[in-house]
Amino acid sequence: MSHDRTYFFLLNIGHFLDHLFVLVFATVAALTLSQEWGVGYAELLAYATPGFFAFGLFSLPAGWLADRWSRDGMMCVFFVGIGLAAIATSFAATPLQIGVGLFVIGMFAAIYHPVGLAIVTARWRNTGMRIATNGVWGNLGVAAAALITGYLIDQAGWRMAFVLPGLFSIGVGGAYYWLRRAEMGAEKAAAGAKATADAPKPASPDYVRLLKRVSTIIFLTTAITSIIFQSTTFALPKIFDERLQGLASRLAGGDGAATAIGGLAFAVFAIASAAQLVVGMLLDKVGPRPVFMGVAAIQLVFFALMPGLTDTTALVVALGFMLGAFGQIPINDYMIGKIASGPYRARVYGVRYVVSFTVLAASLPLIAFIYANWGFDVLFYILCGTATAVLLIVQALPRRMPTPEAQPVAA
Repeated sequence: MSHDRTYFFLLNIGHFLDHLFVLVFATVAALTLSQEWGVGYAELLAYATPGFFAFGLFSLPAGWLADRWSRDGMMCVFFVGIGLAAIATSFAATPLQIGVGLFVIGMFAAIYHPVGLAIVTARWRNTGMRIATNGVWGNLGVAAAALITGYLIDQAGWRMAFVLPGLFSIGVGGAYYWLRRAEMGAEKAAAGAKATADAPKPASPDYVRLLKRVSTIIFLTTAITSIIFQSTTFALPKIFDERLQGLASRLAGGDGAATAIGGLAFAVFAIASAAQLVVGMLLDKVGPRPVFMGVAAIQLVFFALMPGLTDTTALVVALGFMLGAFGQIPINDYMIGKIASGPYRARVYGVRYVVSFTVLAASLPLIAFIYANWGFDVLFYILCGTATAVLLIVQALPRRMPTPEAQPVAA
């Protein structure tokens, strides 16, 4: 494997681990802690909320540090820091302690998106496919969180679901440092020279207006689609635990139901992640507007079908709305990669993920409240409304993205 391929591979592993770590607790809470600690599922979600706020709020300082210091250096901090935080979380004996551990995991998890995506969009061409491929790895992390955690609950207990990925992440951090150590010293000087060369030119008023319009749409849809992503990825193990018990029992033969539920969630997440590859290819060919509208329409249809379904039918419909939920992920990142100038790209991604993960955190109390009072069917009706809002908003996107290179220069 060439140096360049290894570099991209390690960045993809980072995305995988990032999403795995923040969702291990979703499966642990759904399948074991509520019984082991005698705490309700809705109450346990409250202890995960600060971690998701950290996941968002620390994205901006992570992006700023990466631009000012070293993007590769921040990636090393990510791998080692999140690994150590996960291992420490495995020693939690109370909900409060695990909440503190999840907060620290969220702090380190916040590094990946503004830093890793800035590296991907700055270093390689075919931005849509690169972001999509990287996104698939992130989705596989979402899927593996349910699969690995479910398996380890049955075989070794929930604590090992934090320990083993933590050790692996520390090892990957060492490999990343070994690969990039020679380039890190020259990175800051090269970035400074490029920033000078890429100094922005005065823009025309029309271009500024178009840029503001696109930016508003990006951050507005980021907030709305984050509700969809959090509601589907975090709640899916619990949804399957309630609605696929018959199917899981048949698959497990009466034993290892947690493994079967985790396996079904993994299958849905893994298959749905392929939607990002299709979306990435279409982004490079036809642009974000028609792709975004199509993905929102898919979500609307399948969310409307889900209420009341169980077993095989519910599994098929869940796969449908997860295709839409995962397919939407690379679209806003693609647009930011096009409109943001290189020297500030990590910081712009930082702002995007502050919005995204702050909404993710705020969604957890919403999910808990809806589930405690009405169950998941009402949640699906609400998600129909959010998908409709996205469908209406993205119609205001221009057919071609404004880019710093193609902007008209003011007189």
